[in-house]
Amino acid sequence: MAITSTDLEGSLPLIAKGKVRDIYSVDDSTLLFVATDRISAYDVIMKNGVKDKGKLLTQVSRFWFSILSDICPNHFISTDISTLQKEALKYKDQLEGRSMLVRKYKILPIEAIVRGYLTGSAWKEYKTKGTVHGIKVRAGMKESEPFDIPIYTPSTKAELGEHDENIHPSEAAKIIGEENAKKVEELALKLYIKAKEYGKTKGIIIADTKFEFGIDDSENVVLVDEVLTPDSSRFWRADTYEVGKSQDSYDKQFLRNWLTSNDLAYKEGVEMPDEIAEKTAAKYIEAYEQLTGQKWSA
Repeated sequence: MAITSTDLEGSLPLIAKGKVRDIYSVDDSTLLFVATDRISAYDVIMKNGVKDKGKLLTQVSRFWFSILSDICPNHFISTDISTLQKEALKYKDQLEGRSMLVRKYKILPIEAIVRGYLTGSAWKEYKTKGTVHGIKVRAGMKESEPFDIPIYTPSTKAELGEHDENIHPSEAAKIIGEENAKKVEELALKLYIKAKEYGKTKGIIIADTKFEFGIDDSENVVLVDEVLTPDSSRFWRADTYEVGKSQDSYDKQFLRNWLTSNDLAYKEGVEMPDEIAEKTAAKYIEAYEQLTGQKWSA
């Protein structure tokens, strides 16, 4: 059964509910991120969930935090919940395998998106304006074609129920300040490039991804939230990749396609058929196993 919400009955204070995560306060400097099985597409949460998706996201994030730690410090502490107070451990069935203990940092209110390939909303904008997030890019590009170099294309970080808005990097600087914006752009590009090169060795093209960053007590920019999961990235099969069309994808593009073809994009209260939920789960599992080289076990 999919876990689409958690309830620790006050054993830890619930401080936020995101599209996927329920966030609890452990102490003044530590948070508990619980990845539920909720799934969203087009900024709308589906009525039902994808079984064990939260566990997959947690394990994928843990994997990437380790690989990318030489580029940027991050908020990850552990996936071991045994250190939680006794009252919270009564809810182990809701927490185990899908929880991360993380350091509590001030979050920068933008999404740091990096695109290596022309797809999604970038492709839509390019077809009409020849730009991506207002940035002029090479003329004559085709769908799914790689950019000459990856580009940083931030967006606003919308409140739950609202839609993120694509913005030019100069607008991001107005929101988080010139110094932070410069550092975020630099780190996001470095993180993406390292991940893209790693993915290539595993037969996966990472077309684009979204990072989130925070500020630690020493005013350093740190990587937070999830990282390079099928929820926050487009993973394509390298062996079937072909310029000029949409790609065979490991991520939730499968769900997006179903919503679009049924005229359900951006609509609230949509319930996925079991078949769609199961096929989406299979894509996530395939991505995990391909990336990590490990057999998935919930």
